[in-house]
Amino acid sequence: MSPRAAVIMNPIKVPDPDEFRKKVDTALTERGYEDALWLETTEEDPGSAMARQAIEESVDLVVVAGGDGTVRVACAEVAQSNIPVAVLPAGTGNLLARNLGINLDLDIALTELLGGNEQRIDSVQVEGDGLDADRFVVMAGLGLDAAIIADAPDELKKRVGWAAYVVSTLKNLNHPFVRVEIIVDDRPPLVRRARTVVIGNVGTLQANIPLLPDAVPDDGMIDAVVLAPRRISHWPRLALSLVIKSMQEGRNIERFTGKRIQVKASKTVRRQLDGDEIADGRTLTATVDPSALLVRIP
Repeated sequence: MSPRAAVIMNPIKVPDPDEFRKKVDTALTERGYEDALWLETTEEDPGSAMARQAIEESVDLVVVAGGDGTVRVACAEVAQSNIPVAVLPAGTGNLLARNLGINLDLDIALTELLGGNEQRIDSVQVEGDGLDADRFVVMAGLGLDAAIIADAPDELKKRVGWAAYVVSTLKNLNHPFVRVEIIVDDRPPLVRRARTVVIGNVGTLQANIPLLPDAVPDDGMIDAVVLAPRRISHWPRLALSLVIKSMQEGRNIERFTGKRIQVKASKTVRRQLDGDEIADGRTLTATVDPSALLVRIP
């Protein structure tokens, strides 16, 4: 019996859905997959029901094509199912694809993933006030990073790609401090004044900026970074220290590693999961679920 794949596609993120479908169907057929199950996301459902249907139909591979939000939602459902996921880059950030070494060219990615290997990576369970229990695979955060994501206009992202986030970053450089309490595993709480706190399963942003240089997706750990430049004039040095690993981090950057990281803000702030703005709130608690997700890699 031939293997079967399900393709979860966000039609808004794919420039030419018909051409995309033809190309993916051809590649799957060449690899022995027959009668692919095509499932399009909707504005109301970015991928949950589609991923559940793929699992119920016992497919052998789930192909996900969309933005980071589509990838996150599909991977959250497929985690612990033992069905491999192949992520095709189709969004603005493509952060999971970048961190897994997946080529951003569709043709190359299809060839490398369908003929590639499988690897288990961690998924991260996340909770917070006003949130349903959820998962992410890339990064979650509160404060400045969520503001940057929220203020990057969709139209600008379509025109200039991830550079839209640079524009949004410049707009938000004076984002206010918030007092946060951070608890890593069973260690004593730490209190900091931060512009932003980001918890990551992987470490690299667009333009290969290593926000969390020690974060890898299959080590059974998660990492956090606290960014706390006191003045706008401190941002250039902070940015340099993110790019040049040999520079001293100083008081503007602090990093932590553990299996469970809880962040509690003293006031309601913006929050994000894998590049999608979520409801404002005061807490995020992330707990690693080791090796929960099977992914295709080149």
